[in-house]
Amino acid sequence: MRIIGKIIAAPFVVVLTISWAILTFLFCWAAKLMEIASGIAGILAVVLFVTKQTTGGIVFGILAFLISPLGIPFVAGWLIDKLDDLNYTLKEFIAN
Repeated sequence: MRIIGKIIAAPFVVVLTISWAILTFLFCWAAKLMEIASGIAGILAVVLFVTKQTTGGIVFGILAFLISPLGIPFVAGWLIDKLDDLNYTLKEFIAN
């Protein structure tokens, strides 16, 4: 019965390996672009606060946090790591 599970799991390992590699590559480029955009949004938030436009400053401050490395890219990196953990678990299941 375990051999059937291993046969079924093999295509998933191939798909997860390829998708993990592609997602990691895209994540690296997207993270760099989001860092640049975060810096621009942070500067714009400060400028809006200085010019007494607090609503725009708050909005751009929140936006700068979300696209900073501590926001959405952190969650995306965590999800990619969990995908890699799932891939490793399936490989261990097939190997044993």
